[in-house]
Amino acid sequence: MGPLIVEAFRYNRWANMHLLGVCGDLSAEQLEWTAPGTYGTIAATFLHLCSAEQRYLARLTGTEPVLHESQEFPGVGALAVQLERTGDGLIEAATSVRHDEAQVYKFRDGRVEMLPAVILLQAFHHGNDHRTHICTILGAHDVSYGDMDGWAYGYATGAAKDLDQA
Repeated sequence: MGPLIVEAFRYNRWANMHLLGVCGDLSAEQLEWTAPGTYGTIAATFLHLCSAEQRYLARLTGTEPVLHESQEFPGVGALAVQLERTGDGLIEAATSVRHDEAQVYKFRDGRVEMLPAVILLQAFHHGNDHRTHICTILGAHDVSYGDMDGWAYGYATGAAKDLDQA
């Protein structure tokens, strides 16, 4: 395990891919499910999450976003490719950006000066927030999505092991 912020983005990537894997078995009709209090449909929420991760990376590294929320849902497979790319990019950014040096970023309709750590914090929070929305929708439709908490990540990656079970 690396520094906590790097591990947080490894978790973020793992959780995105876990949930996308669950949703990969859903029909096109099921991807259009929604529930009160969530962002929108499963498809729209995933597209938003992925598009936002690409914008965070654009601010931190200068890469250009590939997906935009204004386009049609590209399918689970295409999102998987992009979320792996953004996941890897955020892990790399967490290791390489200067966290203590404010930068000027394009932000909404203007510019803002902020520490890169604020962008990383927003990326981490945003992923958790919208994965929760998708899990709420799945739960409302009685679809199991498994565990995605820190404990599940630890066991899935070998960072946690039961010692007293044979």
